Amino acid sequence: MRRPLNAYSLLAAGLLGVEVLIAQGVHDRFIRPYAGDSLVVIFLYCLMQSAGRRPINRVLAGVLLLAYLVEIGQYFHLVARLGLGHSRVARLVLGSAFSWADMLAYTLGALLVLAVERRRAL
Repeated sequence: MRRPLNAYSLLAAGLLGVEVLIAQGVHDRFIRPYAGDSLVVIFLYCLMQSAGRRPINRVLAGVLLLAYLVEIGQYFHLVARLGLGHSRVARLVLGSAFSWADMLAYTLGALLVLAVERRRAL
């Protein structure tokens, strides 16, 4: 039996579309690097919750940890070390340049999710 789409599924699909549009067409100094990084945390959270409701804090902590690990991988030039420097997809997904500002953007995205989820619980 097929499960109906829930709000998290719809949000994840919409956020994926926004992320693709940002990746393909936005080349500025704010939206792509910072808003895009914040949105990726929100997207991953919605994606995880679309599979079935889980504890907010646990899912959010896992998503934030994943984002931090990807950024740490950038610090250690993981894409190059894996021999994937030629792959545009690998560079896009895993990134290629560490930035503390990206870590802040991930954290702000997680805090936004937390604020919205707490407000919904009222």
